[in-house]
Amino acid sequence: MSSENKKQPALKKITRGLTVGSVITGSTFFHGPPVLALGLTKLFKKSKKVDETNIKITNSWLTVNNWLIDHVLPNTKWDITVDADLELSMNGRYLMACNHQSWVDTTVNQYFGLTRMPLTRFFTKWELIFIPFVGQAFKILGFPMMKRHSKEQIAKNPELKYRDMEEARKSCEQLLSQPFTLLNYLEGTRFTPEKHQQQKSPYTNLLKPKAGGLALALSILGDKIDALVDMTIVYPDGAPGYGEFWLGEVPRIAVNLRKINIPDWVLGGNYEDDPKYREKFQTWVDELWTEKDQLITQMKAQYASADK
Repeated sequence: MSSENKKQPALKKITRGLTVGSVITGSTFFHGPPVLALGLTKLFKKSKKVDETNIKITNSWLTVNNWLIDHVLPNTKWDITVDADLELSMNGRYLMACNHQSWVDTTVNQYFGLTRMPLTRFFTKWELIFIPFVGQAFKILGFPMMKRHSKEQIAKNPELKYRDMEEARKSCEQLLSQPFTLLNYLEGTRFTPEKHQQQKSPYTNLLKPKAGGLALALSILGDKIDALVDMTIVYPDGAPGYGEFWLGEVPRIAVNLRKINIPDWVLGGNYEDDPKYREKFQTWVDELWTEKDQLITQMKAQYASADK
């Protein structure tokens, strides 16, 4: 290959990076100030109209991102499967569990969900409120923000444990005024081979699930949601970095969504204070995670077979 031909791919990558960076930056500066400005009005008076307007503005920002994915990253092939028994609506209320491998996972969720599900939120730490723009946006858009005390602090003052639970309950109940998708990465951190080995995880493709967050969400919202959704994301060519994705270096992304049936005994249990319920709930989540692990193995095998 001549030096001139070698330069062409590099030039395309630079051009793509500049295009993506410029459009996302411009879109953020265009959409961000109205969200923050309208959010400030909620300090004086709560308004459903303001909330709806802010969601529309946020969805407009996501629409720009999705346009970039479709038109500037055309080499990325998407394989999205939704099980037949899962009916999704923009007016629904959903809890969603997902495996976690990369910062790209959230973009994948937004790409899929923009026209199929309500705006996705997830639990965030209260401390993020002090990050300029980002923390305020999370608060304004109704992301559940939790003040969590350490085990040491709770040991000294057990009352803090119930205060944290009450904060979580209030945060979740605020979502009920509108359609929502509440996302939970059960692994609690991104999957890496090193973490997998350190945990001695019994799963081939997943870290051990942390059941507490899902138990909390189900105890507060479980009888008010339309479905518990399991999203599985597979990158057949390896988990990418965020920069790799936006430079168009991710050839394929596979997504599967299925509905998880919630047993009657799950609702109304006390995960924090009832050891028997906690053990039974953890066993249930482990079973779900085993099914998910097998699904990932199957999805990877399908792509490996297609590559031969």
